[in-house]
Amino acid sequence: MKAKAAASSTTRKAIARLGSWGIEVRRGGIPERHDDRPSARLLDIAEQAIPIARRTSMTDISERITAGPRWPDEWPGEHYKLLPALVEVLEAERVIEIGTYQGLAALALLQALPPSGHLATFDIIPWQQVTGHVLRDEDFDDPRLVQYTDDITEPGLFGKHQQLFESADLIFVDTVHDGVQERQIMQLLEATRFTASPVVMLDDIRFLGMERLWRGIKRPRLDMTAFGHWSGTGLIDFS
Repeated sequence: MKAKAAASSTTRKAIARLGSWGIEVRRGGIPERHDDRPSARLLDIAEQAIPIARRTSMTDISERITAGPRWPDEWPGEHYKLLPALVEVLEAERVIEIGTYQGLAALALLQALPPSGHLATFDIIPWQQVTGHVLRDEDFDDPRLVQYTDDITEPGLFGKHQQLFESADLIFVDTVHDGVQERQIMQLLEATRFTASPVVMLDDIRFLGMERLWRGIKRPRLDMTAFGHWSGTGLIDFS
């Protein structure tokens, strides 16, 4: 495990209240706990990541936004501050983003990635074709950053990048938010033989289709919405 220190029991309990404990009410009103409650590892990661996120500056990234609010430099930063904090706590070197879109999250992840790290960001169209993109050509002069325009849910395309996924330390899933494509991605991840023990960060878990998917995940998971995206941020432990 790469999280650096054990969380105090008091802090763990406080963070756990924010998470999903996978509680199901049976006939008679008796709650039953399942294995999808937060692992000790996720609680450790959350305890360490929150203060790092709080003091992380996104000013350089926010200044690239030419229209609309500059959310990345606001606390809690719409999950943009949390992303580099997770990279730091996990000491992640192999990071995957599924859903490049305008590029804000890619830049946030890159901000904390070590010189020896690698960030692969996936989308179905090149970043230059996205309205309001903040990425620049010179960002890809950095050998740590690469974009793939492959829909990994299409037959055969995940296998093309399978070795990349197998070595991942952190995977950020931010796609169409209907719970359909995300379910396909989760199924692919479940079938992957990881060489590390990645954490998967799932975006928009409070949307209707996504909430159903989130509650159905039978792995240790933690709802980090209070420190992430207004529409939901969830962490999943793939130990």
